[in-house]
Amino acid sequence: MPETLPRPLRADLARAAVSDAREALLRGDEADVMSLALLAHQSVANLDYQAVVNASGVLLHTNLGRAILHPDAAAASAEAATSYGNVEFNLNTGERGSRGAYTKELLTSLTGSEAALVVNNNAAALLLALAALANGQPVPVSRGELIEIGGSYRLPDLMKASGAQLVEVGTTNRTRVGDYEEVAAEAALILKVHPSNYRVIGFSEEATSAEMVAVGKATDIPVVFDVGSGLLDTSVPWLTGAPPTWLVGEPGIKQEIAAGVDLALFSGDKLLGGPQAGIIVGRADLVEKMRKHPMYRALRIDGPTNVALSTTLEMYLNGQGNQIPFWEMAARTDEQLRQRLAVVLEGTDATIVAGASLLGAGSVPGLEVPTPVGVLDYGDRWWKALIALERPILARRDAGQLLLDLRAVPPEDDAYLATKLQAIRASWQ
Repeated sequence: MPETLPRPLRADLARAAVSDAREALLRGDEADVMSLALLAHQSVANLDYQAVVNASGVLLHTNLGRAILHPDAAAASAEAATSYGNVEFNLNTGERGSRGAYTKELLTSLTGSEAALVVNNNAAALLLALAALANGQPVPVSRGELIEIGGSYRLPDLMKASGAQLVEVGTTNRTRVGDYEEVAAEAALILKVHPSNYRVIGFSEEATSAEMVAVGKATDIPVVFDVGSGLLDTSVPWLTGAPPTWLVGEPGIKQEIAAGVDLALFSGDKLLGGPQAGIIVGRADLVEKMRKHPMYRALRIDGPTNVALSTTLEMYLNGQGNQIPFWEMAARTDEQLRQRLAVVLEGTDATIVAGASLLGAGSVPGLEVPTPVGVLDYGDRWWKALIALERPILARRDAGQLLLDLRAVPPEDDAYLATKLQAIRASWQ
């Protein structure tokens, strides 16, 4: 049996294979113990982390790890994981300090907010906000914003877990500011949720965050906006030229804070392009209530993740946002990708056509980034051959064909793709 797994685990698999073979023989079936053991070994080995080539065209692929860290962020995280550091130690006073204090300084500078707090993902950020600020009281939410995302996450279920009382307002397709005004007097806070994986179009209407802020000020009730995707600034100043058309309608954290939203919540590993994290920015008094809540300790991020996040935020402040992998991928031109495809697909009989990449991870739903793609016939045959490689290549299956999209593939991987594609094609002749 191969030795890629720890010996005790291999022994467990071997014993299970012997048991399965014995049962098969007792039933009168044929059984090959070695074959069963090897199959079980490979099945378990495939569960271990393995680097893949993401040629699917989904930049923030949830199943493949979402945002890829910049090498500087990854190196800083590795250093934090392999050395002692001032995670909760203030070098200015020589006493215990606040976790992530530097990251909070970066976030307030980037967003114009009074304070910031970071937890392990955006669902945790919302859970903490509701638990700390609603405290079992009513929270109105538009029926058109009662979201469900991957992994069976449902907003009503999360609100129930937090202890907050969900108050549905408006209808699925139309919610006006007056719907919030009717229930605001009894509410602990007003919650707005940016739909992360769908859009309501046609005969529809939603109250803007500015309108909801006006209701909040009139009733002295906080307005919390779960922005989700984490676009820092709608002007996208880190990219050259006008903002990409696929960002039209996407709310920016900086703009929402300027509009008066009391708290904005968003992910670190979506459009921000950093590690998995849930980021909270806004009013200092509300952030402090969340920091003091017992749930915060269970939800906070660890040191290496915090350092990766702070390094990513530094890049935005230093004018290097265009170097963050997500934005570098998104900004690749049609000409660049066509030239790369021509080299990668040489000798495969594939064709290059106009296609589209997806942002993924529930970001910018319904909108695509125009991208040339390579079309490989015999899609299922290609798919099986490519995922069986020592470093699997994951492309996108579509109507019996396999689409190869290089937008999320680093140029240094082109040679690997070309070599493997040509070798597989030659083996079929």
